[in-house]
Amino acid sequence: MIYFDNSATTQTLREAAERAFQTMTQDYYNPAAAYGAAYGVEKQVNEARAYAASLIGAKAEEIIYTSGGTESNNMAVYGSLRAMHKKTRIVTTETEHPSVFETMHAAAKDYGLEISYAPLRRDGTVDVDRLSDVLHADTDFVSIMHVNNELGSVNDLNAIARKVRAVSPNAILHADGVQAFMKVPSGSLPVDLYSVSAHKLHAPKGVGFLYIRNGIHFAGGQIGGGQERNLRSGTTNAPGVLGFDTALRIYQQNMSVWHRQMQTVKLRLYENLMRIGDVCVNGPSPEQSAPHILNLSFLGVRGEVLLHALERYGILVSTGSACSAKKQGKNRVLNAIGLTGARQEGAIRFSFCPFNTTEEADLASERIEEQVRMLRRYKRR
Repeated sequence: MIYFDNSATTQTLREAAERAFQTMTQDYYNPAAAYGAAYGVEKQVNEARAYAASLIGAKAEEIIYTSGGTESNNMAVYGSLRAMHKKTRIVTTETEHPSVFETMHAAAKDYGLEISYAPLRRDGTVDVDRLSDVLHADTDFVSIMHVNNELGSVNDLNAIARKVRAVSPNAILHADGVQAFMKVPSGSLPVDLYSVSAHKLHAPKGVGFLYIRNGIHFAGGQIGGGQERNLRSGTTNAPGVLGFDTALRIYQQNMSVWHRQMQTVKLRLYENLMRIGDVCVNGPSPEQSAPHILNLSFLGVRGEVLLHALERYGILVSTGSACSAKKQGKNRVLNAIGLTGARQEGAIRFSFCPFNTTEEADLASERIEEQVRMLRRYKRR
């Protein structure tokens, strides 16, 4: 099998799975319990929290563990807006992941808010020079993703933050970092809220975190036993958190090599496929996008048909976000950057991990070329 759908999920590292398994079978105590064995698990969780915080220049208490990217994004939106107790203006983009886009729509309806969309360039990045067109002095919440999950477009969070602070100084700024964390350079984050998901980084599913900058007014998410600084109640998913911790430490140790490997495989696949003809890049040039995402349109071919044709040969790709894979209709992300018709119909997203190889890229390219040429002939009939 050749797996080129790593933006949907990744294979869990053996070491991360073993850490989670050990926690489930040996250190299975509830970290909130009062006896010593539970304290030992709580200590491990807090060490993991501090390590995760160090990767984004944050403090340990600013990391709130969640069930993953969707919960982190939902909590970022509703936790911010519930705390405001007023009607306000909110800003996002039309290319956000559904867990932000749909949540912003729901919040606007629930609270009677005015929602605006940041202007985009053709490559899917926010046009920072025109961002002030949708910002106002009373804009109180802005959510703009760091890396687009379908196009690989990388937004300049520092430039966006400067613009938001200048025009809307009271606004809380959130970024969906699910496809960016550990994949693109970030350093200390210039945002107030940042969402992360573990299973995009070879860690178990069902865990993630939300960075919440100290000092912002935030109402939190789930209510219950008061875990996670009383911002996200619920029994701590210690196996997930500690498996995530192991994966993060391995990723950090290998990050520069792994980034180069993903970029190398992506460029190899791109160069091979462009020789087919009538193939277009959607989003930034492959050299400018995130190292693990490549979106191409094969004109004259339906992306969904090509996906299933490749699946028969053990090559797994996607036509967009896994969270929208079973929804019918137009691709909202491609629509937002002006790609319609044949460009949208023939779009395929390839996404890579550090363990993909150039040999896989070559084998996949041969099969893709064969299937594209066959499907084009069939369609012409």
